[in-house]
Amino acid sequence: MRDGGKIEAAIEVLSDVLTRYQPVKAAMRDWGKRARYAGAQDRAYVSGLVLDTLRRRNSLAHAMGSDTPRALILAGLRYAWDWDLKQVEKALKDPHAPSALTSDERANLLLAPDVTAEAHIQGDYPEWLAPHMRRVFGDETVIEASAMTRRAPVDLRINTLKTSPEKAGQALRTVQATPSDLLVSAYHIPAPEPARRAQSLLSIPAYSKGWVEVQDAGSQIAAAAANIQPGEQVLDYCAGGGGKTLAMAAASQGEGQIYAYDIDGRRLSALIPRLQRSGACNVQLCHPQEPEALEALKGHMDVVFVDAPCSGTGTWRRKPDSKWRLTPKALAKRLEQQSDILRAAADYVKPGGRMVYATCSFLIEEDEDRIEVFLKENVQFSQESAAQAAIQSGMLTAQGAHLVQAGQGASGGVRLTPYKAGTDGFYFATVRRSL
Repeated sequence: MRDGGKIEAAIEVLSDVLTRYQPVKAAMRDWGKRARYAGAQDRAYVSGLVLDTLRRRNSLAHAMGSDTPRALILAGLRYAWDWDLKQVEKALKDPHAPSALTSDERANLLLAPDVTAEAHIQGDYPEWLAPHMRRVFGDETVIEASAMTRRAPVDLRINTLKTSPEKAGQALRTVQATPSDLLVSAYHIPAPEPARRAQSLLSIPAYSKGWVEVQDAGSQIAAAAANIQPGEQVLDYCAGGGGKTLAMAAASQGEGQIYAYDIDGRRLSALIPRLQRSGACNVQLCHPQEPEALEALKGHMDVVFVDAPCSGTGTWRRKPDSKWRLTPKALAKRLEQQSDILRAAADYVKPGGRMVYATCSFLIEEDEDRIEVFLKENVQFSQESAAQAAIQSGMLTAQGAHLVQAGQGASGGVRLTPYKAGTDGFYFATVRRSL
């Protein structure tokens, strides 16, 4: 496909996202069924343009004076992909391209970004979130939010149950991976350039051998805060796809027991092939249809890890469409769920044991506020330094240790953001039950 046809396809896909409220992945799947002639590079181009446009939806609409899919995609080419006006006009002359620029569109595409616009426009986030953003970021709101409009890199966790970071590094040279600045057993791959297809990591030998797992550095640091020691009894209470389960299993060095539970049995079952590939032999799944297995763990866990369901604001770089689907009602529901989950998970912590609470959200309402409410209701728990716990795990580099210390708040929880840490947005806190 030529550029013009791919631009027209991007407008079509974005229209489905905005009018049918489809996730980009679903809209791309539907378009792919209609456009079977499109190759992998074509699909990467279309998907990349749609996602980059959604990352900057507010500022692009402001620049064009319109939020139609056509206006947004044209502005995405100009401001997100840094095309000049001649390049845009040339592409629109291709067969199957959208119609030529109007005089108003041409004029708008020549304008410089409006630095006087309101914060939610410059920072590209929903206007209703403005007080929440201001509460957590203050005067740095636009800077922090703008960092979330950029493409995210890929981070790989080295599975030390099967290999060493040095040996894995040799195998990862083909994907241009470099050692992580933050973690001693991780590698980092920069985000691809616009219109380029990211290399699939699922097909490389190191992945199929179980040497590496794709896991954001922020998620790896949150798992490190559990500071798992060999021989401990650990419950991953909201295991989901199992990324942190696998990380904690590697930290345990195969000693002790890791129990993985999730209310969604289908997600939990999807962990089985990942466990087999990882070589972790001390992980047991607690299926929601067999509650007696989970009940037997109450009061016996050294560590309970709660990766709570949340708004996902910390993943806006990877899922920009979710930014525009979030509503006040959905956030309120998450806050209620998080408090309920913390109360339930606390029952599994033994005297002297600890619980780690983590979200992929930067909102104080989902983070510090939930811990504060929990501690008021559960006086037998006290908060500890999450940064110190992560550092004691031995999984952080000197730079990583400095980063979590800088991200630790007055109460002891740690917040990581794309701007400050270069990771996804994460929050994690540790609390300990008294003896």
